[in-house]
Parts: sequence; structure tokens; C-alpha cells
Amino acid sequence: MTTLVKGDKAPNFSGKDQDGNSHSLSQYIGKKLVIFFYPKANTPGCTTEACDLRDNYERFKANNYELLGVSADNAKAQSNFKNKYDLPFPLLADEDKSVIQAFGIWGPKKFMGKDYDGIHRTTFVIDENGTIEEVISAVKTKEHTKQILG
Repeated sequence: MTTLVKGDKAPNFSGKDQDGNSHSLSQYIGKKLVIFFYPKANTPGCTTEACDLRDNYERFKANNYELLGVSADNAKAQSNFKNKYDLPFPLLADEDKSVIQAFGIWGPKKFMGKDYDGIHRTTFVIDENGTIEEVISAVKTKEHTKQILG
């Protein structure tokens, strides 16, 4: 779905998290950033993915990674999701889909025989200089940390 590939400069995104705090690419320069896009907070696959990342958060921190989750949910839904599962990383409430569209992961999907537009579960690993190191489009929700850190 995305046209972004390894070696591309990451989009200079800007958005607000569950608490109204702003996040942009420039804030993460000097650190590695895992930005993971998920379809909807509090759904089974998204919860499994977020909890796998949560359970391995210290491994990410030890390797100079920051994590940032993004969906089109509103700030209240993101806050509930973060609090319910004790997620230690911010979740962008990208209701206008500006970040989602900047990364090119909004588009046609099919579920139970129905066609619709939605978020394609995708993770981008961005290096300290803002360059995409890896694009993971076949996310394994139960083993996502392993896909990123090995």
C-alpha cells in the first residue's frame, strides 16, 4: 500500500497524542523511532500488537528507540486504550488522517467480503537522521517486537 521504502526520508509529520501533546519527526532526530499504525484502538489485533510492544518496551529503550502509535481514533479513545493496557508510549489521535496519509497507509481494504477504506497495519522504523530503515507491512501482532528487534 505505502509507496515509502527503505532509504526514503520519513515524512515530516506532526500530530497530537492522547493528552494533546504535539509530536513531530524533528522531535525524534537523534533517536530511532518505531512508528506503528494500527486500525482501531481496543480491537483484538491492535491490543495484541500494542501489548507485545509494551512488554518489550525496555528492550526498545535500551537500544535507543522511541515508540509512537498512530490510528484515526479520537484522543479519548486513545487515552482509554493507553490507560487500560498501561501502554508506556504515546498514541497519536490522527482524526484528520494527516499523518496516516503522509505515510501512505490509508486505502482500500476488504473484510468479511466488504470493501472499504481504512488503515493498513504498517510499521516504520526510522533512524536517528529521519531516514526509513525498514517498512513492515506484514505485521505479526503477537511477535511484532521480534520483527523489529530480531
